[in-house]
Amino acid sequence: MSWRFLRDLLSGVNKYSTGIGRIWIAVVFIFHLLVYIAAAENIWRYEHDEFECNIKQPGCENVCFDHFFPVSHIRLWALQLIMVSTPSLLVVFHVAYRENREKHQTQKLYRSPRKIDGGLLCTYFISLILKAGLEIVFLVLFYKLYDGFKVPRLVKCDIRPCPNTVDCYISKPTEKMIFLCFLVATSCLCIALNLSELSHLIFKYSIKCNLKRYIEKRQ
Repeated sequence: MSWRFLRDLLSGVNKYSTGIGRIWIAVVFIFHLLVYIAAAENIWRYEHDEFECNIKQPGCENVCFDHFFPVSHIRLWALQLIMVSTPSLLVVFHVAYRENREKHQTQKLYRSPRKIDGGLLCTYFISLILKAGLEIVFLVLFYKLYDGFKVPRLVKCDIRPCPNTVDCYISKPTEKMIFLCFLVATSCLCIALNLSELSHLIFKYSIKCNLKRYIEKRQ
């Protein structure tokens, strides 16, 4: 899978972000995207072939693997990367709309089409809420699908067509567990950055509005 589009998207969004937003982009790019491409994808690549049960009953390994891993960790991680990065497009589209509108008007509509204020500020707020919300949704999804943030060495399966309870072994459980903990920690950091940026913007613009009202009242 090519991740060039996602990399270009994150690089483009960087131009319209605040300081905390740029840190979020760096975390997503380095700790999510690069780690996924460089290491995690290879660790889970042959997870089905390396999943072994102590019985050779036809179909038993397949149904047991599907039961314990309804969605591959790595595919869910890839989906999370795409979904969490997508709300940033809202800001890019809004800036593009402003710049296009400015071109077709004889008078200046905005002090700077890329300045985060007015409608663009609302769009930026929405994108931050969506990014934090999606991170939380995927963390809950990981927890529910895999019964916690852990990768067991051994699972016991008694699903048909297995004739009895069989032992199934997961390949490289320790290595997978390390990357899963890393994923959870990175997601928590991204949530904290999104909420910090949201709080920072709300505080900044509320102070600005109150100061403006105070000046107008004094005048």
